[in-house]
Amino acid sequence: MAAEAEDEIQHNQPQQESPSNIMPQTPETIRQIDFLPSSAADGVIKTLFSRPLENCKPVPPLELTPEQQLKYDSVLKTVSEWTTVPTTSAKNAPTEPITDDDRMFLTRECLLRYLRATKWDVTAAVIRLQGTLTWRREYGLDKLTPDYISIENETGKQLILGYDLNARPCLYLDPSKQNTELSERQIQHLVFMLERVIDLMGPDQESLALVVNFNETKSGQNATIGQGRKTMSILQNHYPERLGRALVVNMPFLILGFFKLISPFIDPTSRAKLKFNENLCEHVPQAQLLKNVGGEVEFEYDHSVYWPALNKLCEQRRNEYHERWVKGGKQIGEHENYLKGGPGKCLSESQPPAAAI
Repeated sequence: MAAEAEDEIQHNQPQQESPSNIMPQTPETIRQIDFLPSSAADGVIKTLFSRPLENCKPVPPLELTPEQQLKYDSVLKTVSEWTTVPTTSAKNAPTEPITDDDRMFLTRECLLRYLRATKWDVTAAVIRLQGTLTWRREYGLDKLTPDYISIENETGKQLILGYDLNARPCLYLDPSKQNTELSERQIQHLVFMLERVIDLMGPDQESLALVVNFNETKSGQNATIGQGRKTMSILQNHYPERLGRALVVNMPFLILGFFKLISPFIDPTSRAKLKFNENLCEHVPQAQLLKNVGGEVEFEYDHSVYWPALNKLCEQRRNEYHERWVKGGKQIGEHENYLKGGPGKCLSESQPPAAAI
């Protein structure tokens, strides 16, 4: 079934536009994005919030130690010399030229995420970075279009809405709204939504808040052990350091058993971020938290309204990100604060001038 789903993507679906082929925003798109609500005070919500509340700020990034800086410089030097990327994970796989999309992916913060995930092992970080560039090709991220994924989200079983107290965008998972049969596309749906959450992360924000609500979930609506293992493999290998916290509520005993079964496949750092049946108001401001999990937000999911709004806002953010990357000189190791519209300077402006000869 997974192979059939992959064939369907490869042969029947239109390609997602890459940042190198961006489309200009129309006045209609801009108007719709400008009128996105900001909190529960805006009444019944049917789209998403465009930004965190003013008092919700990211934790400032830590300064690197001299040793960490040397390790980062070593990784940066290595990846900057790459000219090709393996097209599959198979041994002796063919290669293809590295692309601008690959280079834009390799930001300073990206390299640091992989270094932290490998406990500052330079060789391991480099191997995993190349593995992710290969995986993004092999998995077909550019083919996971809004149209292809749309059917999976028709019931709103995954929802990007609001930001936590540290300005992490919140991704809600509601298994009780499962609407499709077991297939590879269910995992592709989660990957697609992870990419959209990343689009919506603001300056100095690198992680998300995952909110899983098991209320009214019935037998057969949850992920299988195989799906859980594959999902954890994708998250840990290709989205390291992206999980800020995972808040699991209304979890019955049966689901607790499921988490125990997959826990060996969850790295200790991620496992420590799991919070079970806690008061979500201690993590997410009530004005941007769904009412059914203790917040104030009256939300009605209308796929014909929410889905276009989500994808238009994300497209706008990606376009702006790409434009800044081009303006900054298309550099590997670019600063995400600058790329996301923060006050930081681009890499070429923040580097010390070369010494005079």
